[in-house]
Amino acid sequence: MTKMLVLYYSSYGHIEAMAKAVASGAKQAGATVALKRVPELVPEAVARSSGYRLGQEAPIATVAELADYDAIVIGTPTRFGNMASQMKNFLDQTGGLWAENKLVGKVGSVFTSTGSQHGGQESTILSTHVVMLHLGMVIVGLPYSFKGQMRMDEITGGSPYGASTLAEDENHRDRSPSANELDGARFQGRHVAEVAAAMALGRSHLQPELVR
Repeated sequence: MTKMLVLYYSSYGHIEAMAKAVASGAKQAGATVALKRVPELVPEAVARSSGYRLGQEAPIATVAELADYDAIVIGTPTRFGNMASQMKNFLDQTGGLWAENKLVGKVGSVFTSTGSQHGGQESTILSTHVVMLHLGMVIVGLPYSFKGQMRMDEITGGSPYGASTLAEDENHRDRSPSANELDGARFQGRHVAEVAAAMALGRSHLQPELVR
């Protein structure tokens, strides 16, 4: 059975909600899914005064365990068009795994959130892909077979690069991920699980000396 890690960082709960939807979709495809998050770097007093969603249920992941999964789906909010520092700090600790090629051939995928429509969703996902490619991972996005990303009758996240959501509404108040955005996250989780399973099956038919 395919083992997938949904690894996320979430300040206010938007990415947490999307991560749960990604995990749900992967389970629908038969994967064994671990839902974990990276450590917070913001001092607790600052996080509380800023209204961060503290006490999230997902356990903290370790860098070493990344090698145990067939697929890793990363969820991070945008910070100036790039991943949050909490996620970057975690990924910057994968040098040991990189040196031993532990993540080569793993399936990687990314989803994100922004406060506004043009707040850097695509640049955040693509720049996270760069890290995954350095680690030797095989990138999977959100294909156009998820038709929800082409909707024009509502404001919605989602692109061929990955699922996404908008954290603020037209009045700059908190906005929860829409039904369409959560559908996109579930689709991405299911799609990644299916691709990872197909790759594992293919490798099982290769001669041992050809498997990397």
